[in-house]
Amino acid sequence: MKILYSIGIYVYGVFIFLASLFNEKARLLRRGQRVAFDLLKEKADPKARYVWFHAASLGEFEQGRPVIEQLKREQPGIKILLTFFSPSGYEVRKNYAGADLVSYLPLDTPGNAARFVKLVKPSKAIFIKYEFWPNYLLALKAADVPVYSISAIFRPEQVFFKGYGKWYLNLLSTFRHLFVQDQVSLDLLEKNGVKNASVCGDTRFDRVYDLYTRAKQLPLIEEFIKGAEKVIVAGSTWPKDEEILVRYLKLHPDIKLILVPHEIQSSHISEISKLLDGKFVRYSEANQGNVQTTNCLVVDVIGILSSIYRYANVAYIGGGFGVGIHNTLEAAVYGIPVVFGPVYQKFREARGLIAIGGAFSIPNYVILEAQFDRLLKDNRAGKLAGDYVKQNTGATNQICKIIGQ
Repeated sequence: MKILYSIGIYVYGVFIFLASLFNEKARLLRRGQRVAFDLLKEKADPKARYVWFHAASLGEFEQGRPVIEQLKREQPGIKILLTFFSPSGYEVRKNYAGADLVSYLPLDTPGNAARFVKLVKPSKAIFIKYEFWPNYLLALKAADVPVYSISAIFRPEQVFFKGYGKWYLNLLSTFRHLFVQDQVSLDLLEKNGVKNASVCGDTRFDRVYDLYTRAKQLPLIEEFIKGAEKVIVAGSTWPKDEEILVRYLKLHPDIKLILVPHEIQSSHISEISKLLDGKFVRYSEANQGNVQTTNCLVVDVIGILSSIYRYANVAYIGGGFGVGIHNTLEAAVYGIPVVFGPVYQKFREARGLIAIGGAFSIPNYVILEAQFDRLLKDNRAGKLAGDYVKQNTGATNQICKIIGQ
C-alpha cells in the first residue's frame, strides 16, 4: 500500500503541473512546493529544533494559531515552523509574526519527507485537523520525532475505516497523541483499536473568543449603522448567498446590510453591483458622508470580518449553497443568531449551534425571509449561540499541557 500511495503522490504532482498551465492557484502551489527546500536551506536556523505546525489551509491555521501563540507565551525561546499545503493559506499568512519560518510543504514523496525532516530537525510536529501525510509520518517516526494531531475529526467514511484502509489505520499509531474534537471520533478510533487519543474539543472556540475580547472598533461601520434597529452582517458570501440576501434587502429597505464577500476582486464586486443596481458603498471608498446614503455596505478589504460581527443583530454565513459554510463561531461568539445555507453537515460546530437553537439552516429564499423576520424581532437565539461558544473554550490549555512538556 505504501508503494501505491507514493505512486499516487507522484501522479498527483503531474496533475498539479498540468493544472498550473491554466490555473493560478495550482501555479502558486507548484511554485511554492518547488522552492520550499531552497527557502528552508536559506532561512532555517541549523541550530534550532523547530516545533513544526502543519495546516492544510487558512481555516486549519486558525485552529492551530491559539496553540502556537500559547506555546510562544509559555516558552518564548522556542522556534516555530509553520507549513501550508494550500496557497489560500500560505499566501495570506506567509508573513505571520507568530512563526519564525513559514513555508509550503513539499509534496509527500518518501524522498521529500526524509529530506525535509533531516533539514528542519523538528523537536515536535503538530498536524491540524484532517492533515495526514503518510511519508512525512514515517520519516518523523524514523527520526524519533513526537507527532500530535489537534482538533481532529474522524468519520466512518474516511479511508482509515474502510476494508482496504488497514495501512492508513495502522499509521495512526505514529502519532504520540490524537486530540479529537468529539466523543464520536474517540469512539470510532477506540472501536478500531486506536488508543492514543482523547477528547479535548476544538481550538477554534479559543481563537474566536480571543478575537472577541480584542475586537476592533470600526468608526465607518458605526457611522453606517447609526440609527438602524436591524442590522444583518453577511460574512464570506458567494454569489448564491448574495442573490437571496439582496432580494431580502430590496423587500425590506429598513434593514441595513453589511455584505462581506468571500472574493473581493473587482469582477466579483461588479457582479454584486449589478444585483444592487449600483446602490451601495464600498468600504474602501466609504467616508462619514456617503455611508449614510445607502442601506448596503460592501466590505472589499480583508481582516476585519470578525470585528464587524459585533455590530450585527443577525449574522448570515456564506458558502452553504456550495461546498460548505465558512466560520460560524466568529459571529456566534457575539451572542447573535446565525443563519446559513443547507450544506453544513460536515461542520460539528454548525450542528451543535442548530441543536441548541442558536443557528438555523435555510434551503431557499422563502425560509430565509421567515427566519430573518423572526430573529430580528427576538434575540433569545443569539444568547444561546454566545453561551455555546463560551462553554466550549479550553481546548488550547489541554493541548499545551501535553505538547508543551
